[in-house]
Amino acid sequence: MEYRYLGRSGLKVSPVTFGTMTFGGTGFFAKAGNTDVDEARRLLDVAFDHGVNLFDTANVYSHGLSEEILGQALKGRRDRALIATKVRMGMGDGPNDAGLSRKHIIEQCEASLRRLDTDHIDLYQIHEWDGQTPLEETLEALDTLVRAGKVRYVGSSNYAGWQLSKALGIAERLGYQRFISQQIHYTLQAREAEYELLPIAQDAGVGVLVWSPLAAGLLTGKYRRDQQAPEGSRQLNGWGEPPVRDEDALYNIVDELVAIGDVRGVSAAQVSLAWLLGRPGVSSLIVGARTEQQLVDNLAAADLHLTDDERARLDRVSAPALIYPFWHHAKSASDRLGPHDIVATEALNR
Repeated sequence: MEYRYLGRSGLKVSPVTFGTMTFGGTGFFAKAGNTDVDEARRLLDVAFDHGVNLFDTANVYSHGLSEEILGQALKGRRDRALIATKVRMGMGDGPNDAGLSRKHIIEQCEASLRRLDTDHIDLYQIHEWDGQTPLEETLEALDTLVRAGKVRYVGSSNYAGWQLSKALGIAERLGYQRFISQQIHYTLQAREAEYELLPIAQDAGVGVLVWSPLAAGLLTGKYRRDQQAPEGSRQLNGWGEPPVRDEDALYNIVDELVAIGDVRGVSAAQVSLAWLLGRPGVSSLIVGARTEQQLVDNLAAADLHLTDDERARLDRVSAPALIYPFWHHAKSASDRLGPHDIVATEALNR
């Protein structure tokens, strides 16, 4: 497997990351899966055999149970794995049991370390924006954890473009550890990240980890126009991520994925993942799996290289509308666009 540097750091990660949101299966997360320790070990065996070295979880997944199961499944091979987890969401009913205060971050880091049964977290990620806590406080707490040896690197997740830029600026100004990565949602069905987040990633040297790269199963080919979705599907159980605002547009994308997959003898899911792996700035795709078969199929995308024609077909069928100021850039600034003006430059070729 060809490893990629995560942003402007010296850390190399596999192009496919194993996501463990399916571990545990309690509360709301039961809709995603209910993988137990024994099955987790088997799935991790498969992941390691295919060269995967990054494993992603969060304290909020099944209220800590996902971290516990991952920690148990990694016993005896922790040195082969990079563990990424997250902090921000509510973990109790108290006034300080959520958010990105110094108190919450440090307490939750200690709790995650206990559940994961490890002495350090390789990538500690802010799970979501907190507009009520000063960024200086959040970044100082993360810096403290790195300097204490409890965290190796820090990253963001689900930040808007201005929020990420502000955080990077504050870290540089105050000498704090800067985010080496951002974990974002980005798929053929939802290409909004191309407006701001991918250009920032390339310009500032921030790696991109993509969560739910198959749009919660929407891009696997099992959801087809005028056909009943499979029983037990997340989309039938009120999952709601990502939102589907244009069903016809979604099914047009799926039709193209299936057509390319049929010709290449691979699944629509592999085609969708391969498209993402070829996008500028993308470091790794976070894929989960309920079964070994799903995992093996997803991992195979790392070896699938789409032709220019196949990419062009997928680009056309999924092209997002140009919002302001990008339509103005495409119209009036095309003679001076830079290498990171992704949406605007692509619009000129459509």
